[in-house]
Amino acid sequence: MSSIARSGPWIALGLVLLAPGALPRPAAAQDAPRVVRRLAFEGNAAIDEEVLRSVIGTTNSSWFATNGLVRWIGLGEKRLFNEIEFERDVLRLTLLYRKSGYPDVAVDTVIRRTPTDVYATFRIREGAPIRVTSLAVSGLDGRPDRDRLLQDLPIEVGDPFNRFLLQVAADTVVRRLRDRGHPGAAAYQSFTVDRVARTARIELEVDPGPAATIGAVRVIGTRKVDSSLVRSVLATRTGQPFSEEDIFRSQRNLYRTSLFRYASVRVDSASFEPGTGSVPLLVQVNEGRFRRIRSSVGFGTNDCFRAGLGWTARNWTGGGKILDLSARVSKIGVGSPFDFDLEQRFLCRALEDDTVGSFQANYNLTASLRRPAFLSPHNTGTLALFAERRSEFRVYRREEVGGSLTLARETAQRIPLVFAYRLSFGRTEADPATFCAFLEACTTRDVGFLRERQRLATLAATVTLPRANNPLDPTRGYVATAELTHSSRFIGSSASQQFTRVVGDMAWYRPLGRSVVLAWRVRGGLIVAPRFAFESDALNFIPPEQRFYGGGPNDVRGYDRNELGPLVYVVRDDGFPLDSLGDRDPIGDVRFSATGGNTVVVGNVELRLPSPIFPSRMRWAVFLDGGSVWERGEAGSAPALFRVTPGAGIRIATPLGPARLDVAYNPYDRQPGTLYLARQGELFRVRDGFTEPRPRDFTVHFSVGQAF
Repeated sequence: MSSIARSGPWIALGLVLLAPGALPRPAAAQDAPRVVRRLAFEGNAAIDEEVLRSVIGTTNSSWFATNGLVRWIGLGEKRLFNEIEFERDVLRLTLLYRKSGYPDVAVDTVIRRTPTDVYATFRIREGAPIRVTSLAVSGLDGRPDRDRLLQDLPIEVGDPFNRFLLQVAADTVVRRLRDRGHPGAAAYQSFTVDRVARTARIELEVDPGPAATIGAVRVIGTRKVDSSLVRSVLATRTGQPFSEEDIFRSQRNLYRTSLFRYASVRVDSASFEPGTGSVPLLVQVNEGRFRRIRSSVGFGTNDCFRAGLGWTARNWTGGGKILDLSARVSKIGVGSPFDFDLEQRFLCRALEDDTVGSFQANYNLTASLRRPAFLSPHNTGTLALFAERRSEFRVYRREEVGGSLTLARETAQRIPLVFAYRLSFGRTEADPATFCAFLEACTTRDVGFLRERQRLATLAATVTLPRANNPLDPTRGYVATAELTHSSRFIGSSASQQFTRVVGDMAWYRPLGRSVVLAWRVRGGLIVAPRFAFESDALNFIPPEQRFYGGGPNDVRGYDRNELGPLVYVVRDDGFPLDSLGDRDPIGDVRFSATGGNTVVVGNVELRLPSPIFPSRMRWAVFLDGGSVWERGEAGSAPALFRVTPGAGIRIATPLGPARLDVAYNPYDRQPGTLYLARQGELFRVRDGFTEPRPRDFTVHFSVGQAF
């Protein structure tokens, strides 16, 4: 039976479904409305409940209005029951199933009414499907890219005969042809159905149409921005093969410049003549504000209070350049000159023992000049000058001034590439025990040299493959990142600031059912450095700010930030002879500092589950994190100790991403390390292999955004 002959009943049924006033409203329906307290589906195996709910007009009331324990409070949205819409819902579900390949579907309903409420259930008997026995495609013979045009179509032989997926398959082939230079491509569907044998034969007749190139490009809507800049940003040019994907990329490039509040790139239909082989484009833009002031305030567990202020000038001196001035300060409340002793209070208590990082407030002053379409429409060049003080929790504090040159590029396959050169002049302050952790002796000259201001020049390259469906809360796909950083005397670094750092990170996301996601991530990195001659010895020294550290809300969550990996311990105790300390435990207050390592391996597995309450806003998670940070080579005092910590958490949806609370179990003592005695400003090495138990077995993290 042809598709045209079978379309009449569906058109008639569609008219009934789409006409709100097509059926008379009985008097019974005008009685006092009832609240939908429950809406359920039974028997649906081929189509998810989420899809079924999306095609019907009857909707369930919110959780507060349906849960018997809290509904008496009166909160939550109450959705009223409409008899006419409910009857139409039966037709809608029937039509959905029949067009999905289930012609014998039967939809029944069970309704329990009270004077004020309705409890409704759709009982679905799907029946046996009609299956596709052949799928023929004509019109592409002789094309070398035929297999790629037909790759991974959503309907295949053996699948139920789903009319929706057949349309998607046709649209997919057309879109691929339009990306390959055929703006007039079209695909026509035909099929034959044998209801007795429950089989369907499908044919797609594809008409690629003539190949075409881009013609004239007309730009409208510019006022202060020159139209030549708009053309330079476009991902396509006059004379290039037509590509619908390049048109979409051109539109994205225009938005990325931050110059326009609205941008549209499309075929100029008023000038387009089909079959001529030339496709003119119309670019329409609406310029945004060219001056902007922004401010921010916030709080972080390891930052206490923080604030920021910025000013942006778009199209500065013309050419689309963007000048940005920004200032940020953190550790307000615990660091000089903003020390209000908040480390003694609950909010910033985590910084009480951070004597290195929290002694002074962190700041950053940056002036940057960004140029879109730098040498290519796919490039963005940035020149920046900065002065900053930053710290790593319980590890170091670094002050530096410098500048950077950055080139960011997005390839045709949507792969972001970033190349950067950075030159700074600064000094690193750390606990003397941190400097000495991997040296044979802690001489005053060595420590003093490492604290001097030195040049650090780095060349860095980063490549990212973002193939996840959502950057804030992914449920499908993967994201892979690789980073290479090199520093040496040949590019401007001091002799003690030479190293090569390699880091790789990959995360996968796979849905296991409706609202159930399995996510896992692996991360690894290593650093190599040439030998440098200190007074005490010649070692492969790596600056503290470049080393790897482990633990925290986005790492192995059983540990606090930087707690996983090599540690050193320092005790201040003047009450007994130094040579007696090695035979017994120290009496004074022992504090530890992370020294970091030159190798890191971390793995995470997380199962994200829907919550029984507020399922659209809240989810649960169970996870297992494992990893190690260690020191390769002759140092030997920090071997690889792999730690595994399980845990669970809650995620609450926010506009900035999921707000996350994680609790992880950690049964391990702290990692063994060297114990030092601090006495009257001197540091004495007491013994190796010292350790102490963690004060608690559970670690709590609060953050925004998924862990990976």
